[in-house]
Amino acid sequence: MALYSEVVMDHFMHPRNVGVIENADGVGEVGNAKCGDIMKIYLKIENDIIVDVKFETFGCGSAIASSSMATEMIKGKSIADAMALTNKAVAEALEGLPAHKLHCSVLAEEAIKSALKDYYEKNGIPYDKSQFPDCANCAHCHE
Repeated sequence: MALYSEVVMDHFMHPRNVGVIENADGVGEVGNAKCGDIMKIYLKIENDIIVDVKFETFGCGSAIASSSMATEMIKGKSIADAMALTNKAVAEALEGLPAHKLHCSVLAEEAIKSALKDYYEKNGIPYDKSQFPDCANCAHCHE
């Protein structure tokens, strides 16, 4: 069996939604330069719908593929749907990731949630802090 699925390779070789959204409604950045994976997600939100999403990822092929797939999965969706996105769903949509690369799908989930938290804070929208990653105390970001 190949280490990476055809879906992973496609999203790595032809990533979707790469770039920056100027004046984004929400921006989230997660990762660790020491382990080599940093993801930044930009959201444009209108009427609680993610109308555009872009990403910049510095990292391995699995990190790029996870970012690309995650952005595809939330584009055009409601904020609630984006909040419900899990790293497991990202990994499944990619038809699997090697065990030692699953953290890349976790980073994708956390980057989206970090961008949504930024959106809530910029707009004074109350939110449940327990639904968001605690990046200041995150084990895999501070190894």
